[in-house]
Amino acid sequence: MPRHDLPLADIDISPPEFWAADRPHREDVFATLRQHPPQFFEELLLEPFPKGPGYYAITRYDDVWAASRQPQLFRSGSGVNIGDLPPEINEFFGSVIAMDDPRHARLRGIVARGFTPKTIAKVDEYVRLKAIEIVTRIQEQFPDGECDFVENVAAPLPLEIICEMMGIPQSDFAQILKWTNVILGVGDPEAGGTFDTLLENSMAIYAYAQALGEDRLANRQDDITSELMHAVVDGESITSQEFGSFFILLVVAGNETTRNAISHGMKVLTDLPDQKAIWWNDFEGVNRTAVEEIVRWASPVIHMRRTVAEDTELGGFPLKTGDKVVLFYSSANRDETKWANPHEFDIRRDINPAQVGFGAGGPHFCLGANLARREISMMFREISDRLPNMHITSEPDYLQSSFINGIKRMRCSWK
Repeated sequence: MPRHDLPLADIDISPPEFWAADRPHREDVFATLRQHPPQFFEELLLEPFPKGPGYYAITRYDDVWAASRQPQLFRSGSGVNIGDLPPEINEFFGSVIAMDDPRHARLRGIVARGFTPKTIAKVDEYVRLKAIEIVTRIQEQFPDGECDFVENVAAPLPLEIICEMMGIPQSDFAQILKWTNVILGVGDPEAGGTFDTLLENSMAIYAYAQALGEDRLANRQDDITSELMHAVVDGESITSQEFGSFFILLVVAGNETTRNAISHGMKVLTDLPDQKAIWWNDFEGVNRTAVEEIVRWASPVIHMRRTVAEDTELGGFPLKTGDKVVLFYSSANRDETKWANPHEFDIRRDINPAQVGFGAGGPHFCLGANLARREISMMFREISDRLPNMHITSEPDYLQSSFINGIKRMRCSWK
């Protein structure tokens, strides 16, 4: 059980050193923060931009839930990351998640055309076949029964699915993966670590996306890119610039978050073989709660920021216009007032209340949540059916990030 009594004066969650610290210490810190009203933290300097005014850490489930469902009070258009960036850069990186209505509603209405139940139903069987393909591939490529789980199992599934859905040639998959790793790993020295590196790689993927969108506008094919470029909602269509930014969001979010959920899931199933046995012995009966518990446990996206639009309160705590509030999903998913023993992994945990790993409802709830659930489910189904002895054999090499709860590499064996 984590500690709940650390001295508040000793807590600072802004420095990169905090996010490089061991996981139990981070759990102690957020467990302590949940016992208090929202705490204010200074921001770090994000060169080349001025230092921001600081932010309140929102760590309790009810407060994260309330802020997410009041977009008129807690707005996204000023940025979804902690640091303040110029509006054009916010939208460049954030696309629809860094907009407020009516622009958010317009663009989400268009891009949702590519993620209708009918579209996802078409993908459903493809996800199953892709999971089969990946398991078959590692068996053939690694006859000794060992490989890196992240690189060879968790990463290929969401990456290849989203790339093929978008109509990206297989020859470009590796480059897409490289770009996304750099974009979400900007706080990790191994990934480059600087804003210039982030911008360079983002511009490259943006140019790729614009070219892809313009090609599909002229040469329609059976893929989501064509669907989005030709979609018209209330007389509005998506521009190639809007598609470029949305493409960055889609391939980054569609790749990184699902792969990290799968990676954290395999690690905790290895650590708790009794939980793995419960799922393996009744896969269908336990599948729904198992997937939700994996997402709760992993919380792949650690936080999102909102900006207060007018004087208000959150959980009785007063906030002023312009205040930044950072919604820590990872903390909300460990809230002791919502779950019994939230620091334990329970494959049969009741899905009420809902975990907030895909967001806490409201207009910015994850557009690809159902696809991600299907990918997690199908990957573990194939592992349970064909490689039931698969387990993690090394400690995870974690991504140093305050934004993504990532695992960079982790060995596994199925012998």
